[in-house]
Amino acid sequence: MSTHTKEKYKEFVQRMRRIADVRYANAVLQWDQETYLPPKGAALRGQQMATLSEIAHDLFTDASLGTLLNELSAAKGLTEQEEKNIALTLEDYNKNKKYSSAFVRKMSEATSKAYHAWINARKQNSFRVFEKELDELVQLKKEETQLLGYAAHPYDALLNEYEKGATVQWLDKLFDDLQVPLKALLNKLENKTPPETGFLHQHFDTDAQWKFGLEILKLIGYDFEAGRQDISEHPFTTNFNAHDVRVTTRIDENDFTSMTWSCLHEGGHGLYEQGLPVEAYGLPAGEFCSLGIHESQSRLWENCVGRSREFIAFVLPVMQRYFPQLHSVTARQLFGAVNKVQPSLIRTESDELTYHFHVMIRYQVEKLLMEGSLLPGDIPAYWNELYKKYLGVTVPDDKNGCLQDIHWSHGSFGYFPAYTLGSLYAAQFYHAIKVHAPGLDKAIGNGDFSDIHSWLQTHVYQYGRTFTSDELCNKITGESLRMEYFMDYISDKYNVIY
Repeated sequence: MSTHTKEKYKEFVQRMRRIADVRYANAVLQWDQETYLPPKGAALRGQQMATLSEIAHDLFTDASLGTLLNELSAAKGLTEQEEKNIALTLEDYNKNKKYSSAFVRKMSEATSKAYHAWINARKQNSFRVFEKELDELVQLKKEETQLLGYAAHPYDALLNEYEKGATVQWLDKLFDDLQVPLKALLNKLENKTPPETGFLHQHFDTDAQWKFGLEILKLIGYDFEAGRQDISEHPFTTNFNAHDVRVTTRIDENDFTSMTWSCLHEGGHGLYEQGLPVEAYGLPAGEFCSLGIHESQSRLWENCVGRSREFIAFVLPVMQRYFPQLHSVTARQLFGAVNKVQPSLIRTESDELTYHFHVMIRYQVEKLLMEGSLLPGDIPAYWNELYKKYLGVTVPDDKNGCLQDIHWSHGSFGYFPAYTLGSLYAAQFYHAIKVHAPGLDKAIGNGDFSDIHSWLQTHVYQYGRTFTSDELCNKITGESLRMEYFMDYISDKYNVIY
């Protein structure tokens, strides 16, 4: 590499890190908004976040950065990773040039208002409190699809933001194909005697749950020197660099499983962020691959590990220290209870089988919103209709229905399919880990997760965003995503329980 190219690449890194500084400062404000912000601070917080979003956008779309990226993309002597960093950043630059600063500011302000409206709507258990702000966001998202462009369906433009290359055509087929074996397995299990779950629904002290949640995170390897946990209305994970990763949870005093598996889910996200190369801060090589891969990490720890017989046997004595009311519960009983299949209202607390019907419902709603055949005001009735159709449950109110997820208040349209993709990737990756480490089950039973950590660090974390999901899946498993791994995984589990 010539001295000139070396200096130009150094300039590129410095500029990208400066932009990252602004973006992550904004992320700190958003984290605070969802954890500690006093109610009266909401309006000015929205303004502050909008200003930082606009500044970051202006820095990233500056014409001189485009000139630098184009020069480096034609330069000789860069390493393979450096070439990837330039190519992906140039792709991001060209995409972001499609947005005006005014649009970026308007979107940031709208999401901040929508978040607080969503919080109030949940408190009042009324979708109508959220409808106006949601409608404004939907209109902005429709405008965004036009700015980004698409070949077949407007929703494709938003899907691509979370899972590169994902389209309505591909997801329609995937969900159609997945529904068949899911429904067949569900029908089969409905005729079986379900596990007893009554012992899960007692009074579990908030403080004890909080302390247990912290211990769970420590046990799976979450680094509290590089992260923390807090309480929020809806659990989430955010990061400001690999050495500062925040997770949140929520606590239901009548059901400790809600908090426990929330900690495992967000802990999986947190481990991914803590495992990304800190030296690549601000660059694609230091960012996560995709939302589908990110969700694979949370679903792997929450379900493949966290709901396994081995993990349950390992963690039950720890649970019993915090919750004496579980002292007579056996590992077999707990394993069955936390894996019980039962159609339910709440996505985040649903079993691994019916979970995907929750995702399909949200996918259907978002797709129709973006094509204009469903209006925001029609969501509650349509939502309730789909829950009856897919899961056979009656939605009693908005809080347990269409107000349960935070994503729309963030403007995150196109995110939900990543949850199903994540589950499928998780099962395929977990199969690969077990092939690599034949003694994994025994290790998990002993509380040893080192084989999982080393495999994920080697095969997922270290690559950042330098591969697409499909490229990464092929690289580490030898084939593209296949739903058969997931179906084999849950069929084997339920055959043991039922």
